[in-house]
Amino acid sequence: MRRAFFILVSVLVLTSCNDFQKAMKSEDIALKFKLGEELYEAGKFKKANRLFEQIVPKYRGKPQAEKLMYMHAKCFYEEEQYYLSSYRFEQFVNSYPKSEKAEEAAFLSVKSYYEESPIYSKDKEETVKAIEKIQLFVNNYPDSKYLPEANKLVKELDFKLEKKAFEIAKQYNRIYDYKASIKSFNNFLLDFPGTSLREDALYYKFNSEYNLAILSIEDLKLERIKTALADYNMLVKAYPKTKYLDEASKMKAELEDVKKEEI
Repeated sequence: MRRAFFILVSVLVLTSCNDFQKAMKSEDIALKFKLGEELYEAGKFKKANRLFEQIVPKYRGKPQAEKLMYMHAKCFYEEEQYYLSSYRFEQFVNSYPKSEKAEEAAFLSVKSYYEESPIYSKDKEETVKAIEKIQLFVNNYPDSKYLPEANKLVKELDFKLEKKAFEIAKQYNRIYDYKASIKSFNNFLLDFPGTSLREDALYYKFNSEYNLAILSIEDLKLERIKTALADYNMLVKAYPKTKYLDEASKMKAELEDVKKEEI
């Protein structure tokens, strides 16, 4: 019985493969469409799309073109070929703006842009583009059922930009370029006023001000100590129980001792 089952499965697989090969070689676009749709419904997106790619141009202007273009784009999405799916879904929406699938296609297009966004340490161009595309979707579909997910995606992308800007400023601190670090953290705090990294940014800005003051020539030391102490006060005022309190307090005490010596 078990052997018979495996034989049956093997026959079905071979038949399916033969059908696919015959359809690929056939000039019958209706046959390709039918088998491609069956493969699509079965979740065999790669094979389905090989058939769709052959017939998409031949169905332009025909009633079946709308469904074919949607399935074609969705296959790319399911295969995680997001660059192609973003383009194909945009193409679908532009061709069929009144389709019942237009909103879903528009969202899957922007989600494809989201998926194309790299980790925060890479170039930010794709992330910025994804944010712009999602914002455009929100503007076009303000009552969309996808709105909560779209907002979530934007928050994640925004955080990538925040994290990148923060890490650049922090890197300047690590390589002892304290002036560049201070400038970068000032820009970061202005650009991202509601950032979840504000406590860290305030601390590392103070840390850079502290190091710059301690290493300064005598003529600049007092003024820079005052600036560093002001940054310390800003940190503890915003975060009285900051996780950096012990370290920051030691730096503050050293700054005050040096200030007394200078006076």
